[in-house]
Amino acid sequence: SNSEMVRKILRCLPRSWMPKVTAIEEAKNLNVLALEDLLGSLMTHELSMQKKDDDEKKEKKKKIVALKSSQTEDSEDDDNDDDEELAFITRRFKKFLASKKKFGG
Repeated sequence: SNSEMVRKILRCLPRSWMPKVTAIEEAKNLNVLALEDLLGSLMTHELSMQKKDDDEKKEKKKKIVALKSSQTEDSEDDDNDDDEELAFITRRFKKFLASKKKFGG
């Protein structure tokens, strides 16, 4: 029957799909769930997992830029300017990290 096929499909899914299987079991009545609805839900989940994997691969491929540093003779004026620049960069970097955390980065 339809409900037996739905249950068999849910049982044969790999371990990585268990959160989705649990969500389907909790949210829907498996006795009346149409096979087409189940397959559509699973295909949608598979596409979203692939998209997430692709996004993670793209993140890894991004290049990291390193800046060269140079040293100059120390003077009090330079120290103040350097301190202000360092404080400014630190504030901007903290804002950047906060925005990344806010958007799930």
